[in-house]
Amino acid sequence: MRLYKVFRGAEWTELDRAGETEGGPDDQRDGFVHFSTREQLGRTLERHFKGETGLVLAACESDEMGEALSWEEGRDGESFPHLHRTLSRDEVVWHTELPRDGIDTMALGDE
Repeated sequence: MRLYKVFRGAEWTELDRAGETEGGPDDQRDGFVHFSTREQLGRTLERHFKGETGLVLAACESDEMGEALSWEEGRDGESFPHLHRTLSRDEVVWHTELPRDGIDTMALGDE
């Protein structure tokens, strides 16, 4: 299954430079890297990144994350994917800069 991670521009640049990341400030505070499914992505952007520009969307395959990936209940009772280790740049199968007016999840392709 394809999972998605939203990065602020500086966070993406650091991942690209360093080759791995513990995620952004929220990820580091919580102790895991937050991901979203295709269906959850719009709500994630609205809730956590509203009004921000310079965002980068990265896609990863859940099968590549092994046992470090877990599904945990969020505030609204929905299960979200969390990675309990650093994310490697090599695990990102593609990335794109997000347009200012959001993203059409239909354009994300097949999972």
